[in-house]
Amino acid sequence: MHPTTFTAKAYSASSETSPLASTKIQRRDPTDRDVQIEILFCGICHSDLHSVRNEWSEFMATNYPIVPGHEIIGRVIKVGSAVTKYKAGDLVAVGCMVESDGTCHNCKAGLEQFCPNMVLTFNSPDKRLGGSTYGGYSESIVVDEHFVLRVPSNLNPAGAAPLLCAGITTYSPMRHWGVGKGKKVGVVGLGGLGHMAVKFGRAFGAHVVVFTTSPNKKEDALRLGADETVISRNADEMKPHAGSFDFIIDTVSGNHDINAYINLLGVDGNLTMVGAPSEPLAVPAFSLIVRRRSFSGSAIGGIAETQEMLDFCGANNITADVEVIPIQKVNEAYERLLKSDVKYRFSIDMASLKSE
Repeated sequence: MHPTTFTAKAYSASSETSPLASTKIQRRDPTDRDVQIEILFCGICHSDLHSVRNEWSEFMATNYPIVPGHEIIGRVIKVGSAVTKYKAGDLVAVGCMVESDGTCHNCKAGLEQFCPNMVLTFNSPDKRLGGSTYGGYSESIVVDEHFVLRVPSNLNPAGAAPLLCAGITTYSPMRHWGVGKGKKVGVVGLGGLGHMAVKFGRAFGAHVVVFTTSPNKKEDALRLGADETVISRNADEMKPHAGSFDFIIDTVSGNHDINAYINLLGVDGNLTMVGAPSEPLAVPAFSLIVRRRSFSGSAIGGIAETQEMLDFCGANNITADVEVIPIQKVNEAYERLLKSDVKYRFSIDMASLKSE
């Protein structure tokens, strides 16, 4: 039996070439373990754009209509009878996933992001209503309480929204690879992900070096907390750093020379990829072998770690640098995102949806 539903306003795309436009969608009424959330802000992630335009069709084809958005901050308006963690009025968040099986070894280890039956916040099969899940470009969402996160009250909600993807995507590997005092950390690319990595690296007490191709980002990198900035196209600036890094996080999604960064790692140094270039990267074996270096990837974080990240941000007053826009400017924001014309994340004010 299908659960009962209610209608919510949203913005969706009906094909890979059509713009996002106002629509109405069905959300399930909260069941006993569900939390109904009024969405206040939703960040725009680059994966929203990739999904809307079906650019990841080889491994994650888009089902239309699509309602993107997985950087969600909102207020609880209703809870199911068995919900114990939240009550109406609480400031909460929802990230990239809304369900997992809860029984596999990854779920039991708190690594729900690696669950084979994990359900993404948008464009995943909706096991409750059929069709696809709909994301945060909407006035409300209903989520199992396990996948709802508490937001520290001192954080600006608009700036906190991108923490749910850009934040956890950089925090998780930095924690995993032991970034902290006495470590030299590189951040490749200063965009939505990179600027969060700089803030976390600084808060963890590491020596942070930003690598960018844009000389005009030098000052901003220092403002955000970097100790040094290197123009990566300048061999004279790269050379002094050879073999000296403990950890490098690469946030770049365009094609680039990964070996230039592997060669900056010291013995047992690690380079973690969180950007997603569409073309395979050429990784020379000898660059890894000669100093026991490692090259790895990382995706978001589990629910417990995401809560840990939000609490860390609360304690250290960390949010993303955002440009707040009304939902009516979302298509324009996508065009600007393609040109990297945002410092450093768009955050949609969902109050603007009320006028639709």
